[in-house]
Formats: sequence, C-alpha cells, structure tokens
Amino acid sequence: MPGPLLDGITVLDFTRVLAGPYCTRLMADLGARVLKVERPGEGDDTRRGYVQLEEGRADQATYFVRINAGKLGIALDLSNPRGREVALDLARVTDVVVENFLPGVVARLGCDYAALSRVKPDIVYCSISGFGQTGPLRDTPAFHHIVNAMSGIMHLERQTDPSPRVGYLQAADVLAGTHAFGAILAALLRRGRTGHGAYLDVSMLEAMIAAEDITFGAIVNGGPVYPGPRAGMVVHSLDGGDFAMQTVGAPQLWARLCEAMKRPDLAEDPRFATPMARRTNWPPLRDLIVEWLDGFGTRERALQALRAARLPASPVLSPGEVAAHPHLAARRGFPEVAHPARGTVRVTSTPFQVDGQPTGPSAGAPYRIGEHTRQVLGEVLGYDAARIEELARAGAIGLV
Repeated sequence: MPGPLLDGITVLDFTRVLAGPYCTRLMADLGARVLKVERPGEGDDTRRGYVQLEEGRADQATYFVRINAGKLGIALDLSNPRGREVALDLARVTDVVVENFLPGVVARLGCDYAALSRVKPDIVYCSISGFGQTGPLRDTPAFHHIVNAMSGIMHLERQTDPSPRVGYLQAADVLAGTHAFGAILAALLRRGRTGHGAYLDVSMLEAMIAAEDITFGAIVNGGPVYPGPRAGMVVHSLDGGDFAMQTVGAPQLWARLCEAMKRPDLAEDPRFATPMARRTNWPPLRDLIVEWLDGFGTRERALQALRAARLPASPVLSPGEVAAHPHLAARRGFPEVAHPARGTVRVTSTPFQVDGQPTGPSAGAPYRIGEHTRQVLGEVLGYDAARIEELARAGAIGLV
C-alpha cells in the first residue's frame, strides 16, 4: 500500500492556540513530520485550557492535546540569538513553515519568510493572522470573537434578536487553518513542478467573509442585506425533544414538502410559488409547516415522516449524544491517542478519509514542553549531546 499522503514532508510549526495548530494537525495526520516549537517554560497558551487530563498539573488541557496530536515538541527561545540559529538550521531541512503571530513579530525574531527563504529558497511559508499581513488592520490582535464582529457575521447571526450575541463556535480559526492547509498543499504541488517556494498570507477575516453564502454576494453587486431569519429552516420541539428540518438547498425539496404535507395547493399559491416568494413570505409558510409537524405528536414520528419524504431532518443532539453516536463510532470520529498519565485519551478526527480509511493522529501531543528537543536536534540536525546541553545552558532551548 502507498504511504501517507505527506510522508517525507517536514513542517516547522511556530503556531499557537487554534488557527495555526489546526492547520498543522491536519498535515501531521496525513503523515508530515511536524516540529511544534514552543517557548521554554511557557508553551502553547492552550496547554492551560479547559479540562486538565492530569491531576496536579496545568499543562495537559484537552484543547492542547486534541489540536497538537501527532507532532514533535521542541522548546526553542526565538528571542535568544542562539535559538534563532537553531531555527535557521531547522529551516534548512524543512519543507513548510507555518506561523500565526501578529504581523511583524516573526521579522523581529529573525524567522520571517525573508530570513528563512535565504537559507531554504524553495520553502513554503504560511502566515495566518486575523486581518492579513497588509492593510490598515494588520496590527490588530484577533481572536474569533473579534473577527466575527468585524466580519459582519455577528450582525447577521443576530437575525431577529434585539442585540448581537457571543457566538460559540471558533469558526474563524478553523476556517483560516483549513484554508491555509489547502494553500500549503497547492504550493507544495507547484514546488514539485517548478522548484519554486511560496509565501502565503491567510486572513481569518477573509475566511469568515468567504463562508457567508448570501449577503456579501448581494451587497457588493447592489443588492440588499439578507438579515434573516433564514427562510426554509425550522427548529421545532415535540414530545421527545428538539429537531431541525430544512426545505431549501435543493430544488426538489419544495415539491417533496408539498407532497408530504398533502398540500399540492401550496405549490400554486402565489405567496409560495417561487423561491423568492417563499423567502419573502417565510413567516406564514413556517406556521403552516409547524402546524403540520405538530400533528405527529412526537419528535420520532415527525423525523420518520420527514426521512420517508426525503426531507433533510435531524434531532438536535447534545455534545454527549454526538460523542456516543454509532455513526461517528463507525467512522472513528473520536480516535484514541496515547497519553503518559492516562494511558489513552480521545481526540477529534480529521474530517476526511483517505483510500477508504479514517485519517487520524499517529501519536499523542507533546507531553511536556520540549519533550522532543533532544530527539529533533540530534536526529534531524545532527547536533551532538554536548552541543545540545550547551544550548540549554545558554537558554536557547528547553529540555525535558
């Protein structure tokens, strides 16, 4: 059988928190050797996050383990001149570099594209930031919540609520990390054909805007904002719990709904005869759909009828129900990885399969900050033990 898709690719990972680490976790799951750089003594911010896996410690959050599974951890102080020398040596044997500092930080640390491409001209270098490497907002600190507000999505998610609300999903980070992943693979493909490296600039803000499906395409071409509520989508509750159904997204769904409701007259009703009419008159149409759903009495009977009519529908599940769902068990949606203190822990899977097989991490996350420093500097760079110890005494690296 062929090996992993990214077998033989080395990634130098200067990222932290979510957007960058998510990108490099995808690469690690596909077989790349990912060298995760953490600051000695501090490490990734997410080590101190929600739910610690090891009693008495504050560096084993499930957040960190999930996003950094399968990587080799190096403790390297990039503010130390000797640490920067090590970073340049690592760049010489690296195919891809990913960083998500504020714009300008890696230049001050001597690890930007200009510096690393001098020692490795064909390097693929990806910078992920909130607002991109150029423009008036380039120096603005960003997390999803801030980008969500700036992107217009928080305004749109408000729909009929009296004021905007805090979103739950950290979508800007994951979207930016996924876009970076795709751009990196395209750059590696071009490098394989031409020998040229690339510099990639990924913006969380632009990733969020790209994910919106109606309003931006309208307003930049003179159309109005579509504020919601989203027509054609229903969330309802019956005995047995909440469920969701959808009547838009494919042209056949409206005909199927009319047939299931035994209301052929609705297809001829001028209020509902076209997609635009149904959108404009969604509140009265929604009332008719809900009245029909109420006739089933229970959530399960309603879902059976919707599925029989080939209308998209699902119960509204809690995270616990999702984690225990047999479909995700069949797809290995929460694979186990090794953990020194727990034996094994579960993480989320990579959301695609390769050659009919699930894709997941080959190992756990770096257990301690700098756990693999000796291994990487020795095996990858050929440093001898005396040199490694001397770098540690100089404060350039951290050892376990």
